[in-house]
Amino acid sequence: MKFFKEFKEFISRGNVMDLAVAVIIGAAFSAIVNSLVKDMLTPLLSLVIGGIDFSELYLQLGPEETAAKFAYGNFMQALINFLFISFFVFLMVKALNILLRRKKKEAPPTKTCPYCASSIPEAAVRCPSCTTLLDEEAVPANLR
Repeated sequence: MKFFKEFKEFISRGNVMDLAVAVIIGAAFSAIVNSLVKDMLTPLLSLVIGGIDFSELYLQLGPEETAAKFAYGNFMQALINFLFISFFVFLMVKALNILLRRKKKEAPPTKTCPYCASSIPEAAVRCPSCTTLLDEEAVPANLR
């Protein structure tokens, strides 16, 4: 019973669940990107370079038909897929970073209220927490 209790605690930790969700989403994302590369970009690349199908390129290592084949074309295809996938992941991360930078605004400078010790904007004349007047000279004449 102790074993199952420990296992339940291990599984219910937040990090394990986050990791499981990340793996599942990663697998789904991988399928999308692989399809993009295999079904759309590789045929376009093949069209540009004269219709060559890299997966069909090989060197036969003997004179008979049953001889082993050195399939360097499959390696070239995997290398091209890797370059395409890594480039598109780079573009997506770069776009995400730009969006996050736009969302993240620089926090205005703050100061501490000498009466209630709360953090308030540097330009504040009155503390919003305790309503103490901090700088009477900074208050406009029509508000005094």
